[in-house]
Amino acid sequence: MKYLEQMILSKGKVLPGNILKVDSFLNTQIDIELMKELGKDIYAHFKDCGVTKILTVEASGIGIACITAQFFNCNVVFAKKSRTKNMGDCGVYSADCYSFTHKNMNTLIVNNEFISPSDTVLIIDDFLANGEACKALMSIVSQAKAKLAGIAIEIEKGFQGAGDELRKQGVDLYSLAVIDKMEDGKIVFRS
Repeated sequence: MKYLEQMILSKGKVLPGNILKVDSFLNTQIDIELMKELGKDIYAHFKDCGVTKILTVEASGIGIACITAQFFNCNVVFAKKSRTKNMGDCGVYSADCYSFTHKNMNTLIVNNEFISPSDTVLIIDDFLANGEACKALMSIVSQAKAKLAGIAIEIEKGFQGAGDELRKQGVDLYSLAVIDKMEDGKIVFRS
């Protein structure tokens, strides 16, 4: 999506370690008009898939997931990174994933009441780097015996290869912006 690419070029910052800082419009401060456009674009791609739930990870994926859910008229479920007291003794689906950004291991947890075998789930997240979060969320969908509609990503780091791997597995991966390289503060998008 050219609009997102323009925002990344004008407001994004490349940090050491192939980190792309987009906190001024995507994940700390959220540009709602941009999110609406991204949500409409995701909906246009997946509108015929019968999506009944959107699944994301706390916290950065929640904004785009909620805005997109309005177009599907469905609920959003987000995987927590730790079990909380308010979860009580409910059963859960869980999967481990390593965070590229935070450099730590997390166990993603979803209350098993919120995704069922009758659901068709669209996974949405802000970034795809090494694919760990997507694989963990796909595992949760599988544990629930739900159907995976596909995965929507705001920004894919194409040079890290996880997106290409998921596509080879037959996953309908729809990335709004794919970065082929980040060098010397410059960003090159896949055409």
